[in-house]
Parts: sequence; C-alpha cells; structure tokens
Amino acid sequence: MLTLPNILTMSRIAMIPLLAALLWWPGWHAGYLAAFALYCVMGITDYFDGMLARQSGRVSKLGIFLDPIADKIMVVSVILVLAAMGVLNGPYAGDVHVIAGMTIVIREIAVSGLREFLGGLQVSVPVSKLAKWKTTFQLISLGSLILGEGLPGWTMEADGIVHNVPHIVGLISLWGAAVLTVITGWDYLRVGLKHMD
Repeated sequence: MLTLPNILTMSRIAMIPLLAALLWWPGWHAGYLAAFALYCVMGITDYFDGMLARQSGRVSKLGIFLDPIADKIMVVSVILVLAAMGVLNGPYAGDVHVIAGMTIVIREIAVSGLREFLGGLQVSVPVSKLAKWKTTFQLISLGSLILGEGLPGWTMEADGIVHNVPHIVGLISLWGAAVLTVITGWDYLRVGLKHMD
C-alpha cells in the first residue's frame, strides 16, 4: 500500500525529467528560475517524506529503497545536465569544475553499489554526520548554480572580473561537496572492505 511519504518520493522522481528539460536551455533565464523553483519543491518533498514517515511510524521498505535513489538520481541528473550545458565553468579555472561534479557522480554510483553489496550480507551502513554535511553542500551548490543562470544580473566585480554571485557560491560549495564526497566515500569503502574477504 502506498503511503503519503512514498507518494512524495515517487513524485520527486517523476519531476526529474522536467527539471532536466528546464535546465537544457542555457540563456533561458525564466526556465532556470522555474528549474530553481522546482528544485526547491523537490528538496521540500525530500524533507517532508522522511519526516512524515518517522512521525507516523510508517517507515516502509519501499520508502527506504526509493528515498536514497530519488536523491541520487536528482543530484546526478542535475550535475550531468549542468556539465553538458557548460554551467560548470568558472573564472580562473575554466572547465576544471567538471572534475568536482564527476567526483560526486562517481561516489554516488560507487556508494549505491557498495550499499547493495552490503545489503546482501545484511550489513547496514548508517549515514554519518559528515555525509549529511556533504549532502547540504551538494544541495546548496546545485541550487546556487541553477539560480545563477536564472539571475545573470546578480553580479559583483573582483580583480577586474564581473562574477555572478550565486554561480561563484555554487562552484565553491561544489568543491566543498567534492572534498566531503571523497572523505565519506572512503569511509564507506573501508567498512565495505572489511566484508570482502
């Protein structure tokens, strides 16, 4: 039986193609603002589906399965589309910011595979506080990068270069997320290696 939290999670998955479509047109500022609004709605549903499941005491197996998948699909989809559209580009470093994005994508795939492997051994890997910080940096980063494309006039000048403020915040927090991604990914891998004799 479907519960409200599961419906919220599935609605988040269903919104991902629309989010990707809105991000596909660089220079369409209204589209990026709509994408930012949709991204925020998806983040809110992520918060509420977990909260409602815990409050009602109806944490389902379907919810446990779907929730992390929905998060990973959203993050990976946004990173791939932003990279394809040239949004992961910045002053001084150019396209090197794509490396931070791909680090996050690789970690999401690797950790999903590791969790599946450990699940077969009935070993659970709890989410650490550092992993929650990584998720926070990721969400801020991707939201800021989307918002920067929607608000191209929100700028400041430094070193004679005009910078889009949300875009710079997005790139800096993307690297923060990438660093935390490597640390937390290594933590998960260490746990997994103990069960790979």
